[in-house]
Amino acid sequence: MADEVKHPNPKAAEDLNVDEKERKHSSKKAQADLNAKSEKNETAELEKQLADLQQKYDEMEDKYLRAEAEMQNMTKRFKNEQAQLLKYEGQKLATEILPVMDNLNRALQAEVEDDASNQLKHGIEMVAKDMEKALTDNEITKIEAIGKKFDPTKHQAVKTVPTEDGQEADTVVEVYQDGYMLKDRVLRPAMVVVAQ
Repeated sequence: MADEVKHPNPKAAEDLNVDEKERKHSSKKAQADLNAKSEKNETAELEKQLADLQQKYDEMEDKYLRAEAEMQNMTKRFKNEQAQLLKYEGQKLATEILPVMDNLNRALQAEVEDDASNQLKHGIEMVAKDMEKALTDNEITKIEAIGKKFDPTKHQAVKTVPTEDGQEADTVVEVYQDGYMLKDRVLRPAMVVVAQ
């Protein structure tokens, strides 16, 4: 057996053992503190990354929702514009036909005396009726004016006259040129004389 080495001072040996234990304990505690600090740093870093990712996610979600809303708005605008175009699709043709109606009406106001002129006038009446029917079938209507209250959205006053017996002020007493509407839109205001 090997000889055991005995420390000359047993108290000093005991102190050395205690110091050694304290050093090991301190070392373990320092290691544990270091591990805890490292975990805290790692946790803080992960929380920071999580917060950054959450912020990016929120920004992307906001952009997505805005883009989705913009697409829906564009779709609604497109549908409204298309509905307006369809609603008033015959407007250009109607405005070009109105002068023809005016000329037919002027021709009908002419006085005729012989049979040939009377037959011609009758033919013009038939054409005018057919034109009026075609306009009405396409929701183009004549603006009623005589005896109506003057409406600047539907009537264009070209002359004013003093009121006579039985007339109210601001009423239409004569029409120079008929006005027409396409559904709820004025194609051409009626040119009128207004009593003041």
